[in-house]
Amino acid sequence: MVSESAELHSLDNNHLHALHALLTERTVTGAAHRLGRTQPTLSVALARLRRHFSDDLLTRVGNHYQLTPFAEQLRPLVSVAVAAVERVFSAEPEFDPANSSRVFTIVSSDYGISVVGAYLVGLLEKRAPGAGVRFEAVTPEALSRDPDFYRTVDGVFMPHGYIDLPQSMDLFQDQWVCVVAAGNQEVGDRLTMDDLRRLPWVTTFGDPLGRTPAWRQMELLGVTPRVCATAESFLPMLQLVRRSGGLALMQRKLAAGMAEAAGVRILPCPFDAVPIVEAFWWHPMHDPDSGHAWLRGLLAEASALITST
Repeated sequence: MVSESAELHSLDNNHLHALHALLTERTVTGAAHRLGRTQPTLSVALARLRRHFSDDLLTRVGNHYQLTPFAEQLRPLVSVAVAAVERVFSAEPEFDPANSSRVFTIVSSDYGISVVGAYLVGLLEKRAPGAGVRFEAVTPEALSRDPDFYRTVDGVFMPHGYIDLPQSMDLFQDQWVCVVAAGNQEVGDRLTMDDLRRLPWVTTFGDPLGRTPAWRQMELLGVTPRVCATAESFLPMLQLVRRSGGLALMQRKLAAGMAEAAGVRILPCPFDAVPIVEAFWWHPMHDPDSGHAWLRGLLAEASALITST
C-alpha cells in the first residue's frame, strides 16, 4: 500500500504547472499549447492528477469542458502555489538590472497601462534590457481584497477607492470628464444633470465592485444612469460613445490623447467629481525583495515624468 506521503512525493513541479494550465485553459489541448507540450503528455498528467485527487477536475458538458466544484476550489490555491514556486526559483540575492531576465507582473486596466505602463516600459528597456513586465487584466479576484491573490503578482495599478493594501505609492492625479460624440446635437458646450439622466450611458465593469467612485457619486446625487453598453476596458468606450449617441465618464489623461481621432468631445462633469489618484499597490511580502524595490524606484521616475508633462 502506498502511503499518503509517498503519493504526494510522486508529484513534482511539472504536475503543478500542468494542473495550473488545465484549470486555467479548461481543455487538454489548451493546456498543452500553454505549456508548449504535447496533448498526450497533458492527458497523462490529467489522469495522474485525477487519481491523486480522486476527482475528475474537468468534466465534459456538451461540446466544452467545465471545472468540477472541487477544481474551482483548487484554482486560486494553485495560482498562489505556481506564483510562489516561480518566485522561489527566480529569486536573486541582489537584483542586478543590467543582467536580470526577471519578468514583473502588474495587474492593471488599459488606463493604467496606457498612462503609467508606457513610461515604465521605456525606462525598463533602458535600465534592464533583459527584464520585462507582464500586464494582467483587472479581474474580480483583483478587486476581492484577498491577500492570497496579491501574493501572486508584483502589484496593481489602481486608483484609490477600489482596494486597500497596506503598501502603496501614489503615481499621479487625474480628473473625470464626460465624453460625447463630436456631432452629438443633443448636447451643447456644457452638460447638465438632466443630460446625465436623459442620455444613454456607456460604462465599464458591470460588477458593482468595479464602478468608479465618480459613478457612485453621481448615483448619490440622484442620477440613475440608463446604460446602453458595458465594456470591460476603457479604450473601446470612445467608439461606443460615438456610435450610440450616448456619453461616458473617462479619465482626462486617457481621453485627451484620442478624442479628436475617435470623433468625440470632452466636456467637464456637471458635478464636482472626486479626483482620481492612481497608485501602485503591493503586498508587504515584497518589501525585502531588492528587485521589487528597484521596480518601485522605476515607478517613482515614471511618476515624475507623468507629472511634468
